[in-house]
Amino acid sequence: MTSASVRMDNPSLITVPVPLGDRAYEILVGRGLIESAGARIAALGARAAAIVTDEHVEPLYAATLAASLEAQGLRVSVTTLPPGEATKSYASLERVCDAVLAAKIERGDLVVALGGGVIGDLAGFAAAVVRRGVRFVQVPTTLLSQVDSSVGGKTGINSRHGKNLVGAFHQPSLVIADTALLDSLPIREMRAGYAEVVKYGLIDDERFFSWCEANWQGVFAGSPERDEAVAQSCRAKAAVVVRDEHENGDRALLNLGHTFGHALEKITAYDSTRLVHGEGVAIGLCQAFRFSASLDLCPPADAERVEAHLKAAGLPTRLSQVPGGCGTVDALLDAMAQDKKVKGGALTFILARGIGRSFIAPGIAADEIRTFLAGEISA
Repeated sequence: MTSASVRMDNPSLITVPVPLGDRAYEILVGRGLIESAGARIAALGARAAAIVTDEHVEPLYAATLAASLEAQGLRVSVTTLPPGEATKSYASLERVCDAVLAAKIERGDLVVALGGGVIGDLAGFAAAVVRRGVRFVQVPTTLLSQVDSSVGGKTGINSRHGKNLVGAFHQPSLVIADTALLDSLPIREMRAGYAEVVKYGLIDDERFFSWCEANWQGVFAGSPERDEAVAQSCRAKAAVVVRDEHENGDRALLNLGHTFGHALEKITAYDSTRLVHGEGVAIGLCQAFRFSASLDLCPPADAERVEAHLKAAGLPTRLSQVPGGCGTVDALLDAMAQDKKVKGGALTFILARGIGRSFIAPGIAADEIRTFLAGEISA
């Protein structure tokens, strides 16, 4: 597809609004959107844009995005970082902040995050703190970031104490989810992102989970089902964000599977050769449902159905599938103790009464989770 063939009124474009008052924005979903991104971003009124990307994405898409922006008269800079979770660090934050300042980005200008969740979280956090807040745009390039991290305004970096513990809520001004960019993703990354798609059905939409069971192969193949899966995931997340922007209530539901998953990421030292975020989430979703079943909250058949679908999509579902092992029960509990949902030292889990019937469960007894994890490790 050439840039001349992409119109601003792209008939395949799906627009998902995020109505947050004076911070409202749109999520645009469709194929070929990066080539018209310049016009859409220029419409926000900026005079300059600082693109932040990584070494995997830069040779694929940075020139196209920069040319599209420059064609609209914007002054453009590009900062390229190493790929991987280790980039979400204090050192990288300093580098991006300095690059944005060196590019003379003012409050009315834009930081543009071109990449997956790591780049989106890092660039968004830099935008939140440079000049005490400049605007930014998300151009997510992975399925995981298109359906999750690019939406909702959570930004941040990792600490040696755990994942995403240093950050800020800072909403983007626009999200451009070009689903054609996913064609270049390795299958492992597609699978990892798909775990987050499934999560939305498991939280409160059994019909969407059933849709996923019937249509997941089209999502992977780049058929129209991919656009619908991304759009529906964004609608689901946007609805929760609008109700609870700063995670004081319902937004915690979006962490279904993440207490387990984040602990696994810490245990594996954020080493993507062993485990990537979506794989941790997939195992975590299965654990959340198996734990719920062990507490007689959820029918065992529902836990089995969740595991069967994720397994069919090629995702890990058991602790035994973590390369190099998952550590001891005590190590997992210590990792969970740094979870952002810990209150008064007590763990809060997102559990389920069935598929599409998740709920916030505060104050889970340590003995219950210890017994469950011991069984999971030995399984």
